[in-house]
Amino acid sequence: MDVAMLAGVSAMTVSRVLNAPDMVRAETRARVLAAVRELDYRPNQAARQLVTGRSGVLGVVSIDTTLYGPATTLYWIEQAARHAGYNVSIASLSSLNRGSMEEGVERLRAQAVAGVIIVAPHESAADGLRNLSPEMPVVAVDAGDDIPVPVAKVDQRAGAIRATKHLLSLGHETVWHVAGPADWLDANGRIEGWRGVLEEAGRPVPEILRGDWSSRSGYELGRRLAAEPEVGAVFVANDQMALGVLRALREAGRRVPEDVSVVGFDDIPESAYFWPPLTTVRQDFGEVGRLAFRLLLDRMEGAGPDARRLVEPELVVRESTGAAPRPGGTRGRQSRKGARPA
Repeated sequence: MDVAMLAGVSAMTVSRVLNAPDMVRAETRARVLAAVRELDYRPNQAARQLVTGRSGVLGVVSIDTTLYGPATTLYWIEQAARHAGYNVSIASLSSLNRGSMEEGVERLRAQAVAGVIIVAPHESAADGLRNLSPEMPVVAVDAGDDIPVPVAKVDQRAGAIRATKHLLSLGHETVWHVAGPADWLDANGRIEGWRGVLEEAGRPVPEILRGDWSSRSGYELGRRLAAEPEVGAVFVANDQMALGVLRALREAGRRVPEDVSVVGFDDIPESAYFWPPLTTVRQDFGEVGRLAFRLLLDRMEGAGPDARRLVEPELVVRESTGAAPRPGGTRGRQSRKGARPA
């Protein structure tokens, strides 16, 4: 192979760089990629299929790719696959249950994909994942822990724990929660983390307010929170709903963070430009996408189905959170912009 000769490596090393770059030393990888660029090499998918017995196409089954989390995860899965020389075919579903999931996978099987990644953040997806054909290598993203396929996901519970502990550390007696829809695993993981911290600290656990991830639902629930004088700290399950909560509080004359502290979840690009800039939990969707792709490569090579990869989220502290009022005094304001406590 011309690339192997120019780089001074074996043809197998070139294949590893193109298909599983993390398995190759950085210096060797750089030489191979330089040779690829110099020769303007493009992998021949038909030749790859003859050699490996599988196509150079991977499938992704996803739902509601307009939401920030699933859309960003899908982008990074595609980037990881394309970097390794794979094309990606996407089956976008309006709902994710056993029937629709099987239909989506069969659609991709008809395209002779080498493996499938399923973005499965709904409780209803679990049944479908348990009943997929074992002949097709499958990996899930954001799925539950009781399914027989490898899973890559953010540790939602850990993110909620960080958010809730942050608010309690500022002196707030308790933390209210605007949650996501009941059938979303991410939403329920965040509830578990929030409730666990409050119960462990012996604090009151307020009624959960359920939204639908939209700014509108956050605004409507924020109006209810703004009408309750005892509300001093709110953990919101995503940044879009937090935007609605911020508006509702402002309209009601409740200052953030002087009267109410607010934490979101996701760290969408706009969250740093909310007013005030939003304290939030950052999810590394890029790492989730890369992990899902690596897990799928392992499955295509015959690895077992029990792999679980958790990505730790990060708390990003901005100006929407501040100290609780001191007895006989006023609320303090926290101004550690950009701080990232563990």
